[in-house]
Amino acid sequence: MNPTSQHDQSGILRLVLSLSLWIMILHPCEAATVDSEGFRFAQPGYEFSFPRDHSSHPEFKIEWWYLTGHLWNEDRSRRFGYQATFFRRGVRPSLSNKPATPFGSSQVYLAHMTILDVQSKAFVYEERINRNGWDAGASADSLNVFNGNWFLKADPAATESDGMTLLGSVRADALFELSLQATKPKVFFGQDGLSRKGKNPSAASHYITYPRLATKGTLTFRGETFQVQGQTWMDHEISSSQLDYGQVGWDWASVQLDSGEEIMVYIMRQKDGSVDPFSTLAWIDSKGTVTHIGPDQFSWTKQDYWTSPHSIASYPIQSELQFKHPLSGDSIRLRFSPLASDQEIQGELGGIRYWEGACEVLDPDSMVIGSAYVELTGYDGKLRETLR
Repeated sequence: MNPTSQHDQSGILRLVLSLSLWIMILHPCEAATVDSEGFRFAQPGYEFSFPRDHSSHPEFKIEWWYLTGHLWNEDRSRRFGYQATFFRRGVRPSLSNKPATPFGSSQVYLAHMTILDVQSKAFVYEERINRNGWDAGASADSLNVFNGNWFLKADPAATESDGMTLLGSVRADALFELSLQATKPKVFFGQDGLSRKGKNPSAASHYITYPRLATKGTLTFRGETFQVQGQTWMDHEISSSQLDYGQVGWDWASVQLDSGEEIMVYIMRQKDGSVDPFSTLAWIDSKGTVTHIGPDQFSWTKQDYWTSPHSIASYPIQSELQFKHPLSGDSIRLRFSPLASDQEIQGELGGIRYWEGACEVLDPDSMVIGSAYVELTGYDGKLRETLR
């Protein structure tokens, strides 16, 4: 035997992720049902079936389960933001549900956890990368994904994974176990659950979201333990190629308004500074009905930047979203105000540095009317270089 050192394994996994996980972002295939390796592309006409489609889809190359939330302690004197993200990347396609071997090589799993303590403005995060096997995996039958001792799984009594449990930690700084229960039905973004990200038909995903999950549980942060409750947003995307060649980054936000309505919005930024016409805003009404509007019907204006002392990247963390209510036609202006400036993830393992920040949502009179998470990528100018 010639065992590989932990350092070498980490280097190999970084190489696999950087060269294989993202290469299809820069060079997506033209219209096709599968890529050159045999992975399926997201296509129109996909028939969803639950709880199956809450689980892993190894016939697609990339997939993620993405949770962001806002938590308060019992007397609401302390507030926290959190992110828990599980990524799966297929190294080779698998159309069968064969059990994972202890040292699997068919999947690579990346995970991010973050906690923001709003009171102190302390932001902590951790990244992990593992192969499939005993240290990481995702069920192809039900919602059950894990990376080390982090996991997201459906509650046993849940018929469609509307109830789930999340366990996460951030090094020695934080530990949290949360129970999540849908208070609104899941929604599908795009046309019939196909979310286009560019003119190339392969640049698309199947996009399932729980826009509002009632959340409660226990959070320990730097030696203090709190009983917490709040709201979580959960995305699940399934794809094999997300972006077009000319795109250099994206701005994305999930918004939970106190009125019981939600917004998902993203703009795909082009090399020349323009907004890709496949950018979109999705309005979710109080009953869960989704209405999409294109980029010619909304504006996302950058107002104030923060320059990271870690990367020297400059992020537009203060911004304003304007559009007309899709039903009433009333003009709506929302401002995203970050709860802390420094919410940057360095991407030591995955290679992509980005800002993922908990924000308050303000109306034109600066009244707080909701909460949001905003994601900003490509602002270090190295996204295309990293993804080669």
